[in-house]
Amino acid sequence: MNLARLEDDLHALESAGCDELHVDIMDGVFVPDFGFGFDTIKAVKRCCGIPCHAHLMIAHPEDYVERFAQAGCSSVTVHVEACVHGHRVLSQIRDAGASPGIAINPATSLTKLDYLLDGADRVLILTIEVGSEGPAPIRNAYDRVRLLKENITYRELRAKIEVESDLDVRNAALFLNAGAEILVPSDPIFSGGDTPGDALRAFKEAVALERKLHGK
Repeated sequence: MNLARLEDDLHALESAGCDELHVDIMDGVFVPDFGFGFDTIKAVKRCCGIPCHAHLMIAHPEDYVERFAQAGCSSVTVHVEACVHGHRVLSQIRDAGASPGIAINPATSLTKLDYLLDGADRVLILTIEVGSEGPAPIRNAYDRVRLLKENITYRELRAKIEVESDLDVRNAALFLNAGAEILVPSDPIFSGGDTPGDALRAFKEAVALERKLHGK
């Protein structure tokens, strides 16, 4: 997003039916990059009514979840790799009035989620290493989504699967067909020449058509 035109871009996305704003929070410790913070969330909430989702890629997320909920986040996701007491942190998020999510890095086994899924409303699967410039998801990413979806369905849990990746139309359709329900398509929306609203509409239509071509 063009931060110099934050309000204009947010209004364009809102008019295009954007479901949610995914905000990466990075501390330079848990991941090598730095991301946004509380003031960014507050600025976004002043500009539009789109729900904000904070993805906390930070060490010791339990120290900050209440502040992100107070800043206006309707959902907060923490990493399984960053939580010593995962159940406690998910409950902490819910008690703060936000929807809890758990995220998992590409190299972490899905079995690490088994005893946390019942406390989460979403599971965020990262399909590329944070900070990498890879052009495509790691090869087994689609299988990870499929296996997780089977586990959630078998156990009759409520958690939705979210995918954060370098998404294009084809792999977005493949992830949805594998069982994902939430996508974070930043590059197709903000890297082209169209306004974010026009880009979002075009991306949704193209992905829907691609899914039909593959029988969904």
